[in-house]
Amino acid sequence: MIDYSKILSQKIQNVKPSGIRKFFDLLNGADDIVGLTVGQPDFPTPRHISEQAIRSIEEGKTYYTANSGLAELREEIAAYLNRRFDLKYEPSNEIIVTVGGSEAIDASLRSLINPGDEVILPQPSFVCYAPIIELCGGKVVEINTRVENSFKLTAQELKSAITEKTKLLILPFPNNPTGAIMTKEELEEIAAILRPTNIAILSDEIYAELTYGRRHVSIATLDGMRERTVIASGFSKAYAMTGWRLGYVAAPKEIAEQMYKIHQYGIMCAPTASQFAGVQALRCGDDDIEYMKAQYNRRRVMLLDGLHALGFECFEPEGAFYMFPRVTDGTESCDSFCHRLLNEGKVAIVPGTAFGDCGEGFARISYAYSVSHIEQALDRMEKFLKNNR
Repeated sequence: MIDYSKILSQKIQNVKPSGIRKFFDLLNGADDIVGLTVGQPDFPTPRHISEQAIRSIEEGKTYYTANSGLAELREEIAAYLNRRFDLKYEPSNEIIVTVGGSEAIDASLRSLINPGDEVILPQPSFVCYAPIIELCGGKVVEINTRVENSFKLTAQELKSAITEKTKLLILPFPNNPTGAIMTKEELEEIAAILRPTNIAILSDEIYAELTYGRRHVSIATLDGMRERTVIASGFSKAYAMTGWRLGYVAAPKEIAEQMYKIHQYGIMCAPTASQFAGVQALRCGDDDIEYMKAQYNRRRVMLLDGLHALGFECFEPEGAFYMFPRVTDGTESCDSFCHRLLNEGKVAIVPGTAFGDCGEGFARISYAYSVSHIEQALDRMEKFLKNNR
């Protein structure tokens, strides 16, 4: 018998499986479950975007593109970033089209981290950062953000976490799972800490279009920050294009040319039809963004009011499409609560610990679902809570 523990990479064996997927596996075969788990728009991709992809296939445009992506698409990404967020990048050597935002994050981290480097990671946050850092041989330095600060990263917390080994700060805002955002004033305080250092930034801005009440501000627009910042983003959330697997990075050319090598050897290029769809999205999709964001905001208000009416503590998120309420008082783990809610209440939400140990006591609830779906979930949660008093 072969001993797989001896032939498999020790690094990958040490990586824990996704806590989100672990919980999702429990839903397989379950009947009559109302789920608020998935971070995926419930809208179909706008028709004009899909039609552009279909047209490209019918016209025989099924070839490899340039490794860094269609020149036309990179030009549109540059124009979009400038128009929407006042970011200026050269499409020929500072933008790379990737297979979703996930590849953008992976290539960014692999191009920046050496073994032994420390990476500061505000938690709770999306599940992929820490495992990739570990696979690169880096050390994760967690900063546990607090509900008292609306789950924002503070300058004092950052300053306390920096050592001579610090290589990189990850800024996962707007945040999954909390919905927290960083304002320009708060980012200025972060920038003031970083300016005297040689620390780089990975700014994950996949939810940049989904903010409520104020526009997203990228730290790369602040003085001295562009030269050290890699922006990872994509089309999945803003344009309801999750399955198209289309993302991008925008970075100084000195960083981008190293990322290009990783992308070139590992991926070749993003799907061609998806890239043509992306061109259409950027040229003609601003109204689609505004329509979907308005619908998310309606659901956000409804879900927040509903959770408060049920007695849950929950700060008001200003970005993404998630709520992160406190679901236990410390006498029960959030994992146990979510399992009971699933089995007895027939409602699925994600335990907060799937996003870091500091998520204990909380749960992520997605409002990327229809109003009727959210209403049904709230009704079931109310009955569950009454039966468990």
